[in-house]
Amino acid sequence: MNNSATLYKRHRFPPEIIQYAVWLYHRFNLSHRDIEDLLAEKGIVVTHESIRLWCIKFGPAYARKLRRRHLGYGDTFFLDEVFVKIQGKQQYLWRAVDQDGEVVDVFLQTRRDGKAAKRFFKRFLKKHRDEPRRIVTDKLRSYNVAHRELAPDTIHDTSQYANNRAELSHQPTRVRERGMRRFKSTEQAQRFLEAHAAVSNLFNLGRHLVSANHYRDLRQGAFASWRKVTVA
Repeated sequence: MNNSATLYKRHRFPPEIIQYAVWLYHRFNLSHRDIEDLLAEKGIVVTHESIRLWCIKFGPAYARKLRRRHLGYGDTFFLDEVFVKIQGKQQYLWRAVDQDGEVVDVFLQTRRDGKAAKRFFKRFLKKHRDEPRRIVTDKLRSYNVAHRELAPDTIHDTSQYANNRAELSHQPTRVRERGMRRFKSTEQAQRFLEAHAAVSNLFNLGRHLVSANHYRDLRQGAFASWRKVTVA
């Protein structure tokens, strides 16, 4: 039995439909019910609950494969954290993006003190496999602690407005959070955000920076990569 057959074993719908539904959910601001309707228009009758379960099972699996295939990040990281309320409790969503808008890491924590900052630094440094040349943050003191202990050779920029890129990077997440009527649990939020980041990175093609023909070529390459990670 091949890897694809094993991955989709006991699912009565063809892998192509599952892959398409999971892609729609993580690529666009759509609910499971929206995707149910889109599939129904094509004559595919599947419940929104099945789509939800597909996203839970396959979203993280696809994301792991996308991260393994990722070619690497830039040398400048922009870091920021925002408030997220989950089940009535305030948490902090930490995010690191590089100068090209690629999401290096996203991590939910209950605090934003020095220990939390160090946990976040360890995560994204492990993914980057090396210290970035420069990190850009706001003036939160927790960043100073983590920088001093874990990345002392990296330039730390806290100048005004320098971190606008990281602050803007939270906007797509805020849109999805509203569409989902808030995250239901920390585990659900972390699972979705990691998969969403991996898919966003794959289709982060700099459309405004390249010609239409070049963009179409890049998009076809992204689709080919998606097919590879969802087949095996």
